[in-house]
Amino acid sequence: MEWNSISSNTLFYALEEFRNKANVKCIEDYKVLYEKSIDSPELFWQEVARQFFWKSKPTGSFLTYNFDITKGPIKIEWMKGAKTNVCFNLLDKNIEKMNLVNTVAYHWVGNDPQDCFSVTYSQLLKEVCKFGNVLKQKGVTKGDRVAIYMPMVTELVVAILACSRIGAIHSVIFAGFSSQSLAERIVDAQCSIVVTTDGAWRGTKLLNLKEIVDEALRYCNEKGHTVKTNIVSKHVGPKQGHGQNGRVTVPGTRPVYDLKTPWNPHVDCWWDDVMTEVSDVCDPEWVDSEDPLFLLYTSGSTGKPKGVVHTTGGYMLYAAETFKYVFDCHPGDVYFCTADIGWITGHTYGIYGPLSQAVTSILFEGTPFYPHPGRYWEIVEKYCVNKFYTAPTAIRALMKHDDIFVKQFDCSSLKVLGSVGEPINPEAWLWYHTVVGEGRCPIVDTFWQTETGGHVLTPLPGCTPTKPGSVTFPFFGVLPAILDEKGQEIKGPGEGYLVFKKPWPGIMRAIYNNQEQYETTYFKKFPGYYCTGDGAKRDDDGYYWVTGRVDDMLNVSGHLLSTAEVESALIEHEAVAESAVVSHPHPVKGECLYCYIVLKEGYNFNKNLIQDLKDSVRHKIGPFATPEFFHLAQNLPKTRSGKIIRRLLRKVARNDSDLGDLSTLAEDNVIEYLFNTRPQLT
Repeated sequence: MEWNSISSNTLFYALEEFRNKANVKCIEDYKVLYEKSIDSPELFWQEVARQFFWKSKPTGSFLTYNFDITKGPIKIEWMKGAKTNVCFNLLDKNIEKMNLVNTVAYHWVGNDPQDCFSVTYSQLLKEVCKFGNVLKQKGVTKGDRVAIYMPMVTELVVAILACSRIGAIHSVIFAGFSSQSLAERIVDAQCSIVVTTDGAWRGTKLLNLKEIVDEALRYCNEKGHTVKTNIVSKHVGPKQGHGQNGRVTVPGTRPVYDLKTPWNPHVDCWWDDVMTEVSDVCDPEWVDSEDPLFLLYTSGSTGKPKGVVHTTGGYMLYAAETFKYVFDCHPGDVYFCTADIGWITGHTYGIYGPLSQAVTSILFEGTPFYPHPGRYWEIVEKYCVNKFYTAPTAIRALMKHDDIFVKQFDCSSLKVLGSVGEPINPEAWLWYHTVVGEGRCPIVDTFWQTETGGHVLTPLPGCTPTKPGSVTFPFFGVLPAILDEKGQEIKGPGEGYLVFKKPWPGIMRAIYNNQEQYETTYFKKFPGYYCTGDGAKRDDDGYYWVTGRVDDMLNVSGHLLSTAEVESALIEHEAVAESAVVSHPHPVKGECLYCYIVLKEGYNFNKNLIQDLKDSVRHKIGPFATPEFFHLAQNLPKTRSGKIIRRLLRKVARNDSDLGDLSTLAEDNVIEYLFNTRPQLT
């Protein structure tokens, strides 16, 4: 089916065979559950909470909150006073209740296709207990912060769960940030310990992570903060006990490098050495439901990173419930989330959600294009993956290549496909549906943020008729609204600011050590609401469409446009692989559209193509939206998590070389190329 033959109201339904086995089988059942979650949130979430072990019950109200900054400090508390431990619930309790001793928790797949091994739930528990004892031996106690700077290795999962087991607060920093960015996060969180690896592979590129950490620690010292211990796991270098966790590698296929970096015996220690010195039994620390579980710094694509605080009980409930329903989780599922654990998707849907439901997950260190563009689908075939979750950026990049890279592998095991990170354009949605899902897999296009902790707007695959590009309806307990510029709620169809009227258990509780910024950023603009910073529209059928960041919206001749809407119109053209749209000052219109275009192979950038693209936008949106400028790009500036950094694109469009912080930029040469190829503006 061609996209041009599909209207925005075309509905896609799950196959009857899928619906009959789904956790929620029809839209009427969804409505009953949703209304209960809104009308009686305490009763609804109490039922969810019964699935977990609690050392003690809440001492007061099950839910207490204030969203209105004019009535006092912002406050959100779920099950205050209840005592639990997330690690105990995910591992100890599940292993006993569901007999998971020999069930695989993770299939680890390395950068090299032949570098792989599996870890069972019982093996994972032993490793977590050992590392929990290591942390305690190094002086870590309840409430201390631990910085984790690691690639996608099982030791990363172990370190995270060990922190939660002993009541420490983990702060995972994506292992691609610069030393200065790493230091900034270590200092802000006052981390006493860093956990890292000697290095990491990204395709053919070898990164010396230990060297980056050493430099970061020097920055920390200059800022007056001392890190007491740096625990280093050997990953790319010669490794003692290389077969731990049942690891199997094929001799001669995995390059081994001895990354010679300075070693400070007063601070540095090898993971393998300290793990041999401790017991594999570690009693869990029982913590309050509202005690912090982790800090996670936002990616920095729109400003200075903020330390988002998520707490224990509510986050555990929400991660489990969203994973169960959004991915239609069932016993025996094999699940593959391609997101790095350094971001919130990797936290909620790479660790906490999947382990809460006792599924087997894929932990993938590599990239989708190394050593060939069919790497994802090769993994799907090998491990019979049922549920697959990735980003529109990856989907669009994979679309550039011939479909044979998908079709040469057997993807018949797939049952649900997920999308996360940004609005997915309809053409990418349709390719995902028809080529990857073979027309039989429901797509769950999920909207959420680091701050929300889990999905807030999303289809449920068995019951929600989907529209390509729409995030459909709210998840249980989530009450969205759309406001105009004056803060008035728009009823029925309309477009404006996306906000939420009530808290759900997984919502952030604070910005670390900055209550003023927390309240100003999320609650000050519209008192009584949590403001997402995103725009959205609701159609005649009540479906929600996220239109992108509000600061990525444009006012052209009095018409409010979203960049996502224009980008969607551009990328429908057969020649366009990727697009990004920003505003540019215009003497008459106030703002006009400046469009960056990445072409597919075999297409030329010329006047005829430019006219075709203008016509596409005129046809899709209207004459008022006709772009003024087109800029041919080889690549777009993105964070290491794959988000387009439109702040930098606006700088290039205005020929403004004051670029600010570039620490989150994945490829430095992209910006220089764009400045050198700016079109002549009149």
